[in-house]
Amino acid sequence: MKVRFLCNLLVGLTFVLGTVHRASAQASKTPEPGRANHVETPYRGGLVSPPLPKPKFTLTDTSGAPYELSSKTKGYVTLLFFGYTHCPDSCPLEMHMVAQALKKIPPASSDQFKVIFVTTDPERDSPQVLRTWLNHFDKSFIGLSGTSAAIEAAQIAANIPPAKKSAVRPDGAYEVGHAAFVLAYTKDNLAHLIYPVGMKEEDWAHDLPYLAKETWVSH
Repeated sequence: MKVRFLCNLLVGLTFVLGTVHRASAQASKTPEPGRANHVETPYRGGLVSPPLPKPKFTLTDTSGAPYELSSKTKGYVTLLFFGYTHCPDSCPLEMHMVAQALKKIPPASSDQFKVIFVTTDPERDSPQVLRTWLNHFDKSFIGLSGTSAAIEAAQIAANIPPAKKSAVRPDGAYEVGHAAFVLAYTKDNLAHLIYPVGMKEEDWAHDLPYLAKETWVSH
């Protein structure tokens, strides 16, 4: 039921985003990153049309400082994911894939990324819990939290459906259904691609260098 709940949210978001195209992983000719013509780009993530603007919201990082997403990530490729540390499947899988892929690309490329993880479970994800959990993947990953209302507003600003908490069981446990994918904002502050859970590590490692050098042409 947990996986089905997440999948249903992902399907619903596909309709919210509009037309999402999967780029071919078997391109006959691999273009250089940054080409203006993206018809034949080798991206393995889902291309989003029209692209989504980077949201402007302020939450709190794990050190207790305010973190305004738009200004703090200016000039970087920003990978934004909403999830929670008690997630049994999609969250740890996605963070692991991104972390391992970043380690496989040259530092000159990996230094151009900021990975932002926003908790959808602020009741259990204290700053310490969030920081400890993210450190299992990469100490550079940025964890954000806030009030339930602020986190819901951040999701709406990112054009994704707000997470939904399941019924609390007698033992106090519960799940949080959330959009199970990463929004990838390139340096033009637009998300041209999304990466759903299930992308392989090699897909991430393939796409990240292109994202680091990408220059999109506005139409």
